[in-house]
Amino acid sequence: MSEQTLTEILPPIRHWPALDLAGVDFDPVLTELMREGPVTRIQLPNGEGWAWLVTRYEDVRMVTDDPRFSREAVMDRQVTRLAPHFVPARGEVGFLDPPDHTRLRRSVAAAFTATGVARVREKSRHMLDELVDELLQDGPPADLTSTVLSPFSIAVICELMGVPAADWHGMHTWTHLILSASHGAQVGEKARNEMGAYFAGLIGEREGSADEDVTSLLGAAVGRGEVTLEEAVGLAVLLQIGGEPVTHHSGQMFYVLLTRPGLAERLRADPEIRPRAIDELLRYIPHRNAVGLSRIALEDVGIRGVRIRAGDAIYVSYLAANRDPDVFPFAETIDFDRGPNPHLSFGSGPHSCPGAMLVRLESELLVDALLDGIPDLRLAVPPEEVPFRKGTLIRGPETLPVTWSHG
Repeated sequence: MSEQTLTEILPPIRHWPALDLAGVDFDPVLTELMREGPVTRIQLPNGEGWAWLVTRYEDVRMVTDDPRFSREAVMDRQVTRLAPHFVPARGEVGFLDPPDHTRLRRSVAAAFTATGVARVREKSRHMLDELVDELLQDGPPADLTSTVLSPFSIAVICELMGVPAADWHGMHTWTHLILSASHGAQVGEKARNEMGAYFAGLIGEREGSADEDVTSLLGAAVGRGEVTLEEAVGLAVLLQIGGEPVTHHSGQMFYVLLTRPGLAERLRADPEIRPRAIDELLRYIPHRNAVGLSRIALEDVGIRGVRIRAGDAIYVSYLAANRDPDVFPFAETIDFDRGPNPHLSFGSGPHSCPGAMLVRLESELLVDALLDGIPDLRLAVPPEEVPFRKGTLIRGPETLPVTWSHG
């Protein structure tokens, strides 16, 4: 007993229930965990046992960058988690460690660079203009989510992926079934397999392609023997699904702008600040519930005097890192003049989201089109009556009822 150090006295395990939070309210459990200390222990509603949680900005960056914490090692474990179903496919990019992870990401990197995203900019702007024209033609009131935000994010990701327009609706249906917890594991698994079979056909057709969309890049990489067809399909499915949460982020962004008219007015009056303002909204908006995917410590690692033992599961919270007062003074305030703003909304380290530039592009186009195109756009119901999604991993309004002066 005398040899036991303070670091070996484990913090209590805090149960973190699945909460249905409205608006952009910050998770009260996460707030408590941040107060409790930089390294805490949590138990989520599903899976087994407990896991470490780090919430400070520096520690989040360290864990996500450090090869001693492995995503691949999660494959064979039922780590405590928020999601009811956990059926990771072996070889899926989210559960690979470098160098395989690096090789797979490299195959599609060109589509997500500034040049790759610029390739879809004009077409995206045109598609958005058409959606806004239809919205204005049909007249108020309207649900901004179903009329503009959702069809726009689907169109943009499908365009980047190289999915023909005739198949966009099917992609949306599959994605919804894969991401929704309410249909059960089997329905989600069937949809994932169907989407995978679709991409296997598309990638197979494009093995000799020189085009720059994602499925063409994957087809070419398969043709050169750099990735297997199975790996390419897994990556295509992941990227396609990843486009859908942009709808919910956009919904939260416009909920913020329409419930705080002063912010919207500032963006209308000063278009120059829009890119910076969008980054601040990305930092501030809590885009998910609880935490994402865990990692496993491959050896003993010390974090702030706490020993994380080999085999322990560990989570990072990007939401908490984005509110770290040491990095973001007055973190609870939306400050369009904040700079620098090194937020972690797209993650950190090798597994950071490749779609950061695409999300910024979509957000900028939406702000331009809706704030400039409909100067008196406003909520059609009181803020507390906007229905928010329940029982989901990704947060956002179910519908966003809006109105404006017609005619």
